[in-house]
Amino acid sequence: MAGKKILLIIGGGIAAFKSLDLIRRLRERGHSVTPVLTNAATEFVTPLSVSALAGEKVYQDLFDLNDEAEMGHIELSRAADLVVVAPATADLMAKMAAGLANDLASTLLMATDKRVLIAPSMNVRMWEHAATQRNLKILLEDGILICGPNEGDMACGEFGFGRMAEPLEIVGAVETAVNDGPLKGRHILVTSGPTHEPIDPVRYIANRSSGAQGTSIARALLSLGAQVTFVTGPADKAAPMGVDLVEVQTADQMLEAVNSALPADAAIFAAAVADWRVANAADQKIKKDGNGLPVLEFAENPDILASVCAGKQKPKLVVGFAAETQNVIENATAKRKRKGCDWIVANDVSPSTGIMGGSENDVTLISEDGAENWPRMGKDQVAQRLAEKIAEALG
Repeated sequence: MAGKKILLIIGGGIAAFKSLDLIRRLRERGHSVTPVLTNAATEFVTPLSVSALAGEKVYQDLFDLNDEAEMGHIELSRAADLVVVAPATADLMAKMAAGLANDLASTLLMATDKRVLIAPSMNVRMWEHAATQRNLKILLEDGILICGPNEGDMACGEFGFGRMAEPLEIVGAVETAVNDGPLKGRHILVTSGPTHEPIDPVRYIANRSSGAQGTSIARALLSLGAQVTFVTGPADKAAPMGVDLVEVQTADQMLEAVNSALPADAAIFAAAVADWRVANAADQKIKKDGNGLPVLEFAENPDILASVCAGKQKPKLVVGFAAETQNVIENATAKRKRKGCDWIVANDVSPSTGIMGGSENDVTLISEDGAENWPRMGKDQVAQRLAEKIAEALG
């Protein structure tokens, strides 16, 4: 997509350090960033570091005569394509909800005629507080966009929701908000994560998939303007903001969700679906009673990829994944023909590679034209490259 002008308001919270990486990530994607620091934000990041990364002047003071002469706060609030608040503290959210305008950041937010995206960050108790939730409801009703917060460990030592979304998540949300990319108007289905096939109400069969690659693919497609239906098993990675999310547990549920999501212009089957399920799954927890091992009867799960490829609603482009531990290219090439899909993304997931559940991938794209080897790179980079090829193929 063409680079956009982002007005970035950095609030005063410990997560302000992530804003530095956010600026870098936005600029990598061709966007320009005009930074605004609250007084509290300068306790966590310096104007010099922010300005150096943004390559732009930092704005701080509502009553700075030089700044007002150069670019008045009204013009500043309207020159951007999108206003992003990251981190959005509880105090900033309260000001926005109440319509206060007593410093540069809050005045810009009141004066802008552009969409506003916030990335909340605060202690879990502050996030759960009734006042914050009231303010959030008001902001959502006002049309404010939100990315996060995520669940995790806090700087204060507590655990829960309140962590600011990661920079790449925010980039995805930004590009969704301003998208006019080559996939605009296209509906793309993505499956992700493992499936959990129950043995009893407590135990299940699964695999080591984290869902990271599927999440990255969905985010990359969103950044190119696609409408994404994201069908995911119980993955470690949270679904990206902006997708039509469908959460499932089993292969049968995933097949039903996939069929319900069709028709689509393209489908990417990145989920690591369990090949088998327990046909005689117990209704109650199986007890170890000293009478020997339980007998588990296995049945094959539905082949979702092959089913879609053979169906009447087969998308124009169907992409499968082949996670192999030996004879990667040969097995993946045979899988593409057997399943009837257009492309297969093949990778070696042997334990020595660190790919399954890791942050990088080493893939080969197999199509009718042959095998195209890609260098090892981060899963976000693999996703972006794949998304761009999909956009090219759909035309």
